[in-house]
Amino acid sequence: MDGNHIVRTVMLSLKVNSEVYARLKEVEEEYKQILEDAIDYGLRNNINSFTKLKAGIYRQERAKHHSLPSHYIYTACEDASARLKSYLKRRKQGKAYTDKPEIRNVSVHLDDHLWKFSLSEVRIVTRKGWVSLKPFFTKLFWRYYNDGWALASESSFKLCKGNVVKLYLVFKRPLPKPFEAKGYIPVDLNEDNVSVLLDGKPLLVETSVKKITLGYAYKRKRISEGRSTKDRVVRRALKSLKERFKKLDIRRKLAKLIVTEALREGKGIILEDLPKNTPEKMVQDIKDKQLRDRIYKSAFASLKNAIVEKAKEFGVPVLLVNPAYTSSVCPIHECKIIYPPDGSSAPRVGVCERGRERWHRDVVALYNLLKKAGNVSPMPLGSKESHDPLTVRLGEWLRAKSLHLTLNVNKMMGMTV
Repeated sequence: MDGNHIVRTVMLSLKVNSEVYARLKEVEEEYKQILEDAIDYGLRNNINSFTKLKAGIYRQERAKHHSLPSHYIYTACEDASARLKSYLKRRKQGKAYTDKPEIRNVSVHLDDHLWKFSLSEVRIVTRKGWVSLKPFFTKLFWRYYNDGWALASESSFKLCKGNVVKLYLVFKRPLPKPFEAKGYIPVDLNEDNVSVLLDGKPLLVETSVKKITLGYAYKRKRISEGRSTKDRVVRRALKSLKERFKKLDIRRKLAKLIVTEALREGKGIILEDLPKNTPEKMVQDIKDKQLRDRIYKSAFASLKNAIVEKAKEFGVPVLLVNPAYTSSVCPIHECKIIYPPDGSSAPRVGVCERGRERWHRDVVALYNLLKKAGNVSPMPLGSKESHDPLTVRLGEWLRAKSLHLTLNVNKMMGMTV
């Protein structure tokens, strides 16, 4: 997502003949050489700007690759600029472990001079003229193509085994203007669930991230136990694990459900304004390796960003508030909530020091978020909702069209914590 547009990428997998593949392979090899030269030049001269990289290497690369269309030098410099900026940022943070950016995978970037698109064929220019690729369009492509998204002038391709070309098409659409919110829905992000206040009722939506993280940790341990991770079989088995994709799927679906609910009610969303490097700060005083690993892989910021991006797509306003003490202060008496120690029967349910009300940690955060946003809502006094909220299991909402419908079904079934 850029400043003024929503950006989505669609991948098409195209099977080509050996001649077309060989011509694209020539382009890829020369493109990689230019990319390496651009990165080396940028590091030597402390440059990461596209225009300065192009000005510094263009004549030299044009002489070396005189048969290659010149715009491949432009796109390689853009690619090098992005890689250098990312590398220098990580080096500044102390997270770079090599002397320069490693070029492991190459996707050849194309501008509007290097490719032509139509529904009947995709044409890419090479050293020996244009090659034609017959596209096979996916459902996702037709969804964006027929829904008012504009196909961008840039794209990229990647060569795979078996004469397969992966073509990455970019679709863009202007960001809608946020509407005037009638109210706000607070959302609190936790390791194993997300709490939401719908129709004035607290709801805990389970994500099962803890279970997924531990399950894959045990799988990795079982695969690599007594064997080197450099072993080819071990590497292949570890690579086949889908932990990241499972969590990404959960984040995206949950973000869409929350934003859809806010859009239906004409409300905005309140989120905690999580600081940078949240996991690092949370694990500073934690010695348990397994707990540290769980916190790192909970991806609080990733879920927050998924909700914010989806909200921008639908024009739903988002309000970020200070997360300090949202789970530890009573929203009624503004005093400390005393929680029992870990290992007790209900470690997430505490008692207000002054009023003696019982609060669930993830519920009290919702009312404190509302207070910090300037909203005053009725508190659930005299009911069990403050300490025993309704819970929606992962399997109940993962394929749901609406969180509101899921809530109604659970009310009829009488499911509680």
